[in-house]
Amino acid sequence: MAHRMTVTFLGRALSAAASSSGSRPFSHCTAACLNRMYEPDYLELLKPKYPLYDTLNFTIKGYDYPVLESYQKFIHNVADSMELEIADAYAHPPKKLNVQKFKPNSSVIDSEYKLTVYERTVQVEKVQAPLYPLLLRTLQAALPEGVTLSVAEHSSDQEESRYVPDRDLKELKLQLDEMGGPTKKK
Repeated sequence: MAHRMTVTFLGRALSAAASSSGSRPFSHCTAACLNRMYEPDYLELLKPKYPLYDTLNFTIKGYDYPVLESYQKFIHNVADSMELEIADAYAHPPKKLNVQKFKPNSSVIDSEYKLTVYERTVQVEKVQAPLYPLLLRTLQAALPEGVTLSVAEHSSDQEESRYVPDRDLKELKLQLDEMGGPTKKK
């Protein structure tokens, strides 16, 4: 008798809740079933098994152009063998450096060196979290002498650094600023 009374009370409570919300009550559903939304099983299969890194920039810098190009090819081969998606690979404009060595305790130049720093970036997309340490350790183990490797998430600043500035355009803008700036039309 007590069991029947509990079921009747639960049924009345569910029908009262359904009538206040304006929907029909389900006679075969429990209270826990009403709080959960149905999602098909195949949606769970579409989610990645591990967390993913969005886009990573592997930037390498060095003074020796052929060594840098060879190491960039190595990065491509390792990423391909790990079945990672390479989004883009590009070169940055070279940077010219002038290094001066002074004689001890004087301002007289002992020797002068002109160096060129080359830079390459390889963008890898959707790297699974467990594969990232393996990829990084492999690249560090094969890092040639004189080459530096840095890894960062992709940003718009890094995208802008790959383009060579137009010197003529910059000179014209400077001349325009010296003459008083651009005129504003009314």
